[in-house]
Amino acid sequence: MAWTALTGLFGVSFLAATVLPAQSELVLAGLLADGRIDPWLLVAVASLGNTLGAVVNWGLGRGVERLRRLPGMGVSERAYRRAEDWFRRFGAWTLLLSWAPFFGDALTVAAGALRTPFVLFLVLVAIGKTARYAVMVPFLG
Repeated sequence: MAWTALTGLFGVSFLAATVLPAQSELVLAGLLADGRIDPWLLVAVASLGNTLGAVVNWGLGRGVERLRRLPGMGVSERAYRRAEDWFRRFGAWTLLLSWAPFFGDALTVAAGALRTPFVLFLVLVAIGKTARYAVMVPFLG
């Protein structure tokens, strides 16, 4: 049961960090309520999955110049430039907010597009996402 639950939490957390819709908080809340798995192990697994999902976004960002020119990608020049300018203005530190709904995923894609060094990206995203799950534990558990 624990292995299956942790694998499920990892998978949902991974998907939640990509552009696909998923709610890792609901799974985390259910496992915390169940009480059979150490809460900090749940935080570690959710954080790892969510961080690795953001790495996928970073990789997509690295190829965004090529991808956005493909027919049907639906990224306008104006929207792309606006996101790029915002990230340049506030810098890599915005990755601490990569957990945030609605714009967190866009930040991780922009980081890849703007060639944020991978190690810096990974450290800032991991800190932000782990802090988010750690703060949730007392409220969800």
